[in-house]
Amino acid sequence: MKRIQKYGPPSAGDLARIKRELNFTSPQMADLAGLAQGAQWRKYTGGATPRELGMQMHFYMAAMLALTHDELVKVIELMRSQGAEVELATPPTVSNT
Repeated sequence: MKRIQKYGPPSAGDLARIKRELNFTSPQMADLAGLAQGAQWRKYTGGATPRELGMQMHFYMAAMLALTHDELVKVIELMRSQGAEVELATPPTVSNT
């Protein structure tokens, strides 16, 4: 079975860098990470004690950026075959400005 054996979360600075590199707003980053709103994303990048990004959320975020549409559809189809109700939305686009 495939699994991630060890995970250390990115720092708040790393997450802020990713946001800058993608040229995303906090609401866009929240959407990318599967969070409800931009204020939730900011809890991972600011304050006296920022939250740590869990492995599942980080994996989801990375998958949304790395997988092609066809690869993502394949994952969604497997989730559906396992009994989940899933509707695929258009993922945020990466800005190269």
